[in-house]
Amino acid sequence: MINIQDIRDTARDMLAKNEVRAVVGYRRGTNGMLAEPVVITKPEEADQLVWDPTCFHNLSLYLVEDRKFLAHVRENPGQPIAIVAKGCDSRACVVLMQEHYFKREDVYIIGVSCEGSGVLNENKISAQNIRATDVKFDGDDYVFTTRAGEKRVPAKELMADRCMECRQPYPKEHNKVFGEDKSGRNYAEPFAALKKFEERDPVARWEYWERQFDRCIRCYACRSVCPMCYCDECVVDSTSFPVTGQTTAEEKANRVRWIERSAERAENITYHMTRALHLAGRCIDCNECERVCPVNIPLRLLNNKMEREAREQFGYEPGASIGAPALVASFLDNDPGKFIR
Repeated sequence: MINIQDIRDTARDMLAKNEVRAVVGYRRGTNGMLAEPVVITKPEEADQLVWDPTCFHNLSLYLVEDRKFLAHVRENPGQPIAIVAKGCDSRACVVLMQEHYFKREDVYIIGVSCEGSGVLNENKISAQNIRATDVKFDGDDYVFTTRAGEKRVPAKELMADRCMECRQPYPKEHNKVFGEDKSGRNYAEPFAALKKFEERDPVARWEYWERQFDRCIRCYACRSVCPMCYCDECVVDSTSFPVTGQTTAEEKANRVRWIERSAERAENITYHMTRALHLAGRCIDCNECERVCPVNIPLRLLNNKMEREAREQFGYEPGASIGAPALVASFLDNDPGKFIR
């Protein structure tokens, strides 16, 4: 059992000693029991920090935003930034370090093991109309504190699908860690949702995706919330073309447009497929993209497909080691490659 006071004391101590310039963690939000991301910079703010099954955000995104801000203002703070990281958050940090987005010494990882609790799925909570002020995990059930008293629900009924299949709930990359390593306590086999989907015949699968892509409104929420989509210019979004004082009218007019911005099926397919390919060997299955999608497109199926192929074809696990080469940056003589011969 993780004692939240230990996390608070760690954050408070580091800020008081000026060892880090900020701590990215979770605090209780204004929406009932749900937690929300918070950045604290003063020791006295440490008491805001919380840890429970509503801490579903991938906080590594805020490390990306911090790095972009520092690049914009051209500052080198000289101190690391700390992050409260679940297993998936820690793996995301590793991928970013593999790609040299920031250095290991730039980040202090306060690892927190999920210990089999996983995180809650907002849609599942809404479907059961659960209104509570607090929630805890007791080993098998989520225990909610409601106005009517205590409400117990089996964890597997409300847990996020990615947590049901999670193989690595323990943050192996960390400076300090809280909680036990309870890897293997998953409720479903890895890629269970993908396997179930692939039981359909190819025609039915394609018809399913056509319906999904028809619903996409191209709001780019999936890209905005993904810590791996850190490019200043997105290859499939012409509106992100960086314009500076030196950009000529001819450059603006002649910039490459891979797809149009209109939310039509063909354009949507190109966008989502391109993004899925760019996440190959990089997606750590935090499922933030699907969580924030306003029309509930099952984006995790696309990313899981690429993740499974990387694992089965190349034995590659995203975020496993900082020193390991990126999937697309390495080649072995025994890699499968009949298709190029």
